[in-house]
Amino acid sequence: MKLAWSQVRQQLEKIHEGGGKKAAQMQKERNKLTPRERIAYLCDADKPFTEIGAFAGYGMYEEQGGCPAGGTVSGIGYISGRQCVIVANDQTVKAGAWFPITGKKNLRMQEIAMENKLPVIYLVDSAGVFLPMQDEIFPDKEHFGRIFRNNAKMSAMGITQIAAVMGACVAGGAYLPIMSDETLMVEGNGSIYLAGPYLVKAAIGEDVDSETLGGADTHNSISGIADYKFETEEACLDHIKKIMGKLGKTEKAGFDRVPAKAPSKNKDEIYGIMSEGNTKPYDMMELIECITDSGSFNPFKNDYGKTILCGYARIDGWAVGIVANQRLIVKNKKGEMQLGGVIYNDSADKAARFIMNCNQKKIPLVFLQDVTGFMVGSRSEHSGIIKDGAKLVNAVANSVVPKITVIVGNSYGAGNYAMCGKAYDPRFIYAWPTAKIAVMGGEQAAKTMLQIQVATLKKKGEIITPEDEQKLLQKIMQRYEEQTSPYYASARLWVDAIIDPGMTRKIISESLEAANHNPDIPEFKTGVFQV
Repeated sequence: MKLAWSQVRQQLEKIHEGGGKKAAQMQKERNKLTPRERIAYLCDADKPFTEIGAFAGYGMYEEQGGCPAGGTVSGIGYISGRQCVIVANDQTVKAGAWFPITGKKNLRMQEIAMENKLPVIYLVDSAGVFLPMQDEIFPDKEHFGRIFRNNAKMSAMGITQIAAVMGACVAGGAYLPIMSDETLMVEGNGSIYLAGPYLVKAAIGEDVDSETLGGADTHNSISGIADYKFETEEACLDHIKKIMGKLGKTEKAGFDRVPAKAPSKNKDEIYGIMSEGNTKPYDMMELIECITDSGSFNPFKNDYGKTILCGYARIDGWAVGIVANQRLIVKNKKGEMQLGGVIYNDSADKAARFIMNCNQKKIPLVFLQDVTGFMVGSRSEHSGIIKDGAKLVNAVANSVVPKITVIVGNSYGAGNYAMCGKAYDPRFIYAWPTAKIAVMGGEQAAKTMLQIQVATLKKKGEIITPEDEQKLLQKIMQRYEEQTSPYYASARLWVDAIIDPGMTRKIISESLEAANHNPDIPEFKTGVFQV
């Protein structure tokens, strides 16, 4: 596990270089900080910064030269003691241009801000849409224009938005700072305009330089678009700290928290629980004991539905309800052996009831996923596994308390849905380096696809030898393994981040802190389902 996390860190180090050392040096020559330097200067040094979407775009857009971190550095940090969302364009990556994944990442950050009612700080330095891919980012519902729609919606929700323009802010992107509550600009580098000097010349024949057209002086003294101007980026960032320090206190959700107790197990023990490749059963309770306050876990229906562990606990003092797949092979109440990581009728029934209880009590839910799916076969079908599975999915879908999901191992098939995968609106969803997300296990999927491909080739009259079948199987397996990795999932923002297993407790606590900012919890209703 430590080796797997070390490999993640190595990739993160490359991602943190953005567009490379040469591009970063060009920023320095223009008296500009890199986005990570801006965030480090802005955030409280004694508080954590949880980066979201660092792997966005990983392995994508290779023909275009790549797009590290989706061309945007973002996360949740503290400014003057106030937890907030921070989104910073990375000008070292294609001049901060927006790729399709950039838009998706920015929309995810706005979603986090809206769901948790957190203030948003935009550090703007972007050339606008990446034109060669404009059809994939411009016109659709979840594309570029949705950013500005969200600006308006968040303003109506009373969510503070502050934009600091530290570089280019061009075309449609010019609306973002102006739709924020307050706009700050850095002299000499910050500029806002619908069309740059070259386009103005082409469109109406006017010769005008960038500063005259839309620089800090122009927008502070002539157009009135901006509210402040500063000689340096540091002065600009210092002013954001002052604004944040004066924000009024807001109502909280009121989730219960008491002084934290250290877990009963040392946090480093978490690295040794799973076997390499997650091929052997393990006791999920050991993992739970590494992240929960000592002695706080109270199991729910402990002798029933044993392939899912449910219980009330505390994580860093926060009251939570934990729903976790048990990977041990266990006996059910009838003495029958049940495979670990598989959801049976009784475990689905138990988890659904527990989730409803947590909603009734206004206790946030934490899902720990290592699931291979629901039990199959005639016996399960005759027992109504689909009915019991639907009951669990219904409870997860209609849950109104914050849900935080951590994928520690497998996340296969409908088990992904039942254990609050991305489609079920977790407030935050994280993955360990060992996570695998797919419609089914790699070997089963590869053999299924192999049978289909071999049958197709034989229909065409081609002769397939056992050696050919083996080569084809290996090719399918390799492609499938790549698509099930946490890197692949994180690149496409199916998860918010790949996290260090040893930081799981702290990251869940920070997520609960964010969730506690939104007091608006709807009434819990489950609708119609078979009992």
